[in-house]
Amino acid sequence: MNTAYYQGNRDRLYAMMQPGSLLMLFSGEEVRKTNDEYYPFFADRSFVYFTGLKCRQAVLLALKDAEGSVAERLYLLPPDAIAERWTGTRIKPQEAESVSGVKDVRFVGALETDFSALANSGNYGAVYLDLYRISPADIDRPAHSWRNVIQQEYPFLRLENANILIRRLRLIKQPCEIEALREAEKITKAGILAMMHASRPGKYEYQYKADFDHALAQFGPDGPGFPSIISAGKNNFCIHYYSYAGQAQDGDMILNDVGAQYDNMITDVSRGWPCNGRFSPRQRLLYECVLATSDYMFSIIRPGMPMEEVDATIRRYNAERLVEAGVLRSADEIGKLMWHGGSHHIGYDVHDVVERPAVLAPNMVFCVDVGVYHEEWGIGFRLEDNCLVTETGCENLSAAIPRTIADIEAEIRRNFDKLMTGQSRVAAKAAGRAVDVSADDFKDED
Repeated sequence: MNTAYYQGNRDRLYAMMQPGSLLMLFSGEEVRKTNDEYYPFFADRSFVYFTGLKCRQAVLLALKDAEGSVAERLYLLPPDAIAERWTGTRIKPQEAESVSGVKDVRFVGALETDFSALANSGNYGAVYLDLYRISPADIDRPAHSWRNVIQQEYPFLRLENANILIRRLRLIKQPCEIEALREAEKITKAGILAMMHASRPGKYEYQYKADFDHALAQFGPDGPGFPSIISAGKNNFCIHYYSYAGQAQDGDMILNDVGAQYDNMITDVSRGWPCNGRFSPRQRLLYECVLATSDYMFSIIRPGMPMEEVDATIRRYNAERLVEAGVLRSADEIGKLMWHGGSHHIGYDVHDVVERPAVLAPNMVFCVDVGVYHEEWGIGFRLEDNCLVTETGCENLSAAIPRTIADIEAEIRRNFDKLMTGQSRVAAKAAGRAVDVSADDFKDED
């Protein structure tokens, strides 16, 4: 992404604002973890979308006058030699201008005074803030704190929710965003292959996660775009599982729901496989139903299709396959095996902040997510791919990541026999039997 991209995003947002209005967007603040420790700072994704900046406590202020002309100001933390010695160099005004394209850069200490002068000038009647919350119980973000200030000190200003406008902009992906997603898919593939190649009974979930993280680290410091979901066996029945404490037993399915980020764009891919590299008859039966459903969806998705039909068709088609396979008696029982929706948009967020469309249009990108959770059989997994809507149909952006039974088994078995042979030799030596153990026994093949 370049400066023109960020400026273009802002210009489209300004065009939707009312004349005589202000806009305030915030990068966010650190969240305290414990005592004097904070969670790693993660900039507000919409702030990054409009500025390219990931620094904390930054503010974008835009002024749209009655004639529709817009002026922009960017507020940053000031230089502080002592603070920077402890927590790193702060972005400088010229650096922020180079990335964002905003030429008027000031320090945050001036924000309250500047806002008061603008609010009392009589030239502005409304203020746009991104007031999005998932739940009323969410902690206040800077936008909510400023909403309270405006309501108390400037009650003559009308509050508008910028989140409504932002969602419309983020729905349709631009060419540079789609290219970034393609790069992120390649990185995600490397991480999933690393887990497949090292898969074996006895491996802990945290070891699978370490394999994934190590593979992503070869491409840069960004790492996963969201907390990885990696589980084995019974832990697969927790849809959002983050403990990584379980151990894969022989025959267990490994479930992973993971994604890399590249240039701020995030993928979301799920693959499932038996840790020993061989699908059991029941695992094969369920997987073939799920794969058939996914393949069918990629054959029918196209512009004009109702968005609601994506979820509904996944559910209906998968139910029909499971009935044919003898797993369900009736399609009405699908709720026993399918526990979550079949699609969500991706982009700057893994569950992207977009206006959910009535119908599909070119350059929308969302997941086709088919899951089956058969607790009685002890088998739970999902197959999730990233779908780009094209002018005439769709493209599976994650199709190169092994997804058929044959391809998955082939990837796992590439190193499985060698890994297990090496483990057997180590075990034999520990038991006092004379065997030769070589470091080669534990090397992955390219």
